[in-house]
Amino acid sequence: MAELTYRNAIARGIGQEMERDERVVFIGEDIGAAGGVFKTTVGLFERFGPDRVRDTPISEQAIIGGIMGAAMNGLRPIGELMFSDFVGVAWDGIANQIAKTRYMTAGQVALPLVIRTANGGGTHFGGQHSQSVENWHMMIPGLKVVAPATPRDVVGLMAAAVRDDDPVIFLDHKKLYALKEDVPDGEIVDVLGKAVIRHPGSDVTIVALAAMVHVALEAAGRLAEHGVSAEVIDLRTLVPLDTATFLESVSRTGRLFTVEENPRLCGWGAEIASIAAEECLWDLDGPIVRITTPHIPLPAAANLEDLAIPSAERVVQTVLSQA
Repeated sequence: MAELTYRNAIARGIGQEMERDERVVFIGEDIGAAGGVFKTTVGLFERFGPDRVRDTPISEQAIIGGIMGAAMNGLRPIGELMFSDFVGVAWDGIANQIAKTRYMTAGQVALPLVIRTANGGGTHFGGQHSQSVENWHMMIPGLKVVAPATPRDVVGLMAAAVRDDDPVIFLDHKKLYALKEDVPDGEIVDVLGKAVIRHPGSDVTIVALAAMVHVALEAAGRLAEHGVSAEVIDLRTLVPLDTATFLESVSRTGRLFTVEENPRLCGWGAEIASIAAEECLWDLDGPIVRITTPHIPLPAAANLEDLAIPSAERVVQTVLSQA
């Protein structure tokens, strides 16, 4: 057991899989000797060499095309896009090519690849470098979507993503890079599509993802001071989606709140709300409530960005107003 930052957990997770399987290769901008623009890949170049850890030109289209071709020819590549906002530059390759190849070849061509990218706001990088784009990928058939909230889950979910035979979008969160946690030694492998109850409760269910898990946990602590017992569920993956865990919780508590960093319109919480309304409507004791970022580009001003993204205080006040 050793204390590990979320940032260092990324390198550990990738390194674990590269050590295990020589078919795993890693390409992206400044991931080699520089150790990544966010220092998330430090040591991998020295450990595995330039043949398996390759710097690329500043071209998202080249990275996506490269890992697609590599996967079609027997490798299990990981491609890093520096910011998740930049998937738009290569969206045709992701949404029209990678996502559909296995289906359109009737399973003859699998694409066991991972697209890893820094997602989310809270670091005041402005509207074009701070978006939460998990819902963009969630809506595309053929893509699996992962967004870990803890260093331990970074390692375990990276292993699951690399070993999966379908393309996986792996969204690590920029605001969590300095987060520390004791992580077990040895190999860690998780299963995609399994949520975790981070805080048990009996009065309300709060469903969150990535950085918003920690917002929800802080809110749960404050709600306890008001006599409200909040259960916090970390989805961990959006595709596959663990409906059983949050539906069982909602059936017990009778109340459902989602905490989403993505803009409100068509956010992932809308799908959670829809499923809950269909599956356990008669267990609900009040309306399903979504706590989200407004449907706006994130402001450049730090104080306005902080106001836009859901906070623990906003979660507390919203839950109490519905009690």
